[in-house]
Amino acid sequence: MARSSRKYFGPLICVGVLVLASGYVIVGRLYSAHEVAKVTAYNAIPNVEVVTPEPGAKTVALTLPGTIEAWYQAPIYPQASGYVKMWYKDFGAEVKSGDVLADINAPGLDAQYAQAKADLQAQEAKYNLTVVSADRWHAMAKSQAVSGQSVSVADANRKSGYAEMEASQHNLDRFEALEKFKTVVAPFDGIVTSRLINVGDYVSAGGGEHSTNGDANQMFVVSDMHKMRLFVSVPEVFSYMLKPGLTATVSVPQFPGRTFEAQFLTIAKGYDPNTRTAVTEFTIDNSDHLLWPGTFASVHLAAPAEGGVWKIPTSTLVFQESGMQVAVVGSDNHVHFHSISVGRMADTHTDVLSGLQPGDRIIRNPPADLLDGQEVRIVQPAKGYERTDEEIEG
Repeated sequence: MARSSRKYFGPLICVGVLVLASGYVIVGRLYSAHEVAKVTAYNAIPNVEVVTPEPGAKTVALTLPGTIEAWYQAPIYPQASGYVKMWYKDFGAEVKSGDVLADINAPGLDAQYAQAKADLQAQEAKYNLTVVSADRWHAMAKSQAVSGQSVSVADANRKSGYAEMEASQHNLDRFEALEKFKTVVAPFDGIVTSRLINVGDYVSAGGGEHSTNGDANQMFVVSDMHKMRLFVSVPEVFSYMLKPGLTATVSVPQFPGRTFEAQFLTIAKGYDPNTRTAVTEFTIDNSDHLLWPGTFASVHLAAPAEGGVWKIPTSTLVFQESGMQVAVVGSDNHVHFHSISVGRMADTHTDVLSGLQPGDRIIRNPPADLLDGQEVRIVQPAKGYERTDEEIEG
C-alpha cells in the first residue's frame, strides 16, 4: 500500500504545479485586461485645467508716443519779391508783435509803385478835363446851342473818367500795401525758431520765375511757446477715455526723471483708416520755455475702466466659425462652448464685455479636438509647471 501511494505522489505534484501555473497566467491576463480597460476608460476623458474670470481692472493705463508743438507757429513768407537787404532777428531771438525781422530791397516793386503814382496823376488830369467839358456842354445846352445827345456823351465821359481815376487809385493802394511788405515783421509775441535767409538772397512772393517750384520762399518761423500743444494718436479701442478733465503725464528725452502735466483739449472725432487712431490734443503750460516745438514725448494716460468687464487669459480663447468663444465646464463636468464679446486683447489677458458669468470654469488651452457636450476631467497642474500671470508678462 505504501508503494502504491508513492507511485502516484510524483504525478500528482506535477499536476498541481501545472494547475497553479495555469491559474497564475490566467489571473495575470485577466488583471492586465482589466487594467488596460481601466486606463483606456481613463484616457477617454481628457484632463483640463480651468480658470475663473476675474473682474477687469478698475483703471486703464497706457503709454503712447506724442509730439509737442508750439501754441502758435507761423512760417513767415515774403509778400514782396526782391533781395534781402538785412535781417535783424536770429535763431532763438525773442520778438514782440510788430518787431522788424528783415528788410527787402525790391527795385522792381519801387518802379511799379512810381508808375502807379504817375498813372493816378494822369487819370486825375483826364478826369478834371472831362468835368470841365461836361460843364461847358451843360452851359451851351441852356441856350439850345447843342443837342441833348452831346450833353449825355459829356456826362458819360465824366463818369468814365472818374471810374478810371478810381481804378488807378486802387492800383496805387495795392502797391502802397506791397511797399509796406518790404519790411517783414513778427505777427505775434514769440521766439524765432527758424531763419532761412541771408543778406543778398532773392526771395519770391510766390509764382515768380525765380522760385524753383513757383512757391514762396520761407524766411522765418516764429513760435509762441508760452503754452504748448501735445498731439497723440490714440487707438480707437481706448477712445472712450478721452474726455474733458483727463490728465496725461508727459516725459521727454532731454529731461530724464522729470514729468510734465498735460490737460485734455480736444479730439479729432474721426479715425485714420490706416492706423485706426484718432488725433488727440492736450495742452502743457510752458511759461519757462523748457519745452520746444517738435519734441518727442512719451505720454502716459490713465482713466477709470468701463464697468461689467471680465478678464480672462488669452490662452482660453477659441476661434470658431461662429465667432469668439470659450469652453466652459458645467457642474456635470461636460463642456459647453459660450460665445463672448471681447474688448481689449493682450498677449496674456483679454477683456470680455459679455458672455461670461462669475464662477464660470473656463478651460485654459482647450484641445483642438474638444467637442461641445464632451466630458472632461479637471486637474491641477503639477507644481512648477503652472506659471503665474506675472511670470508670463515678465
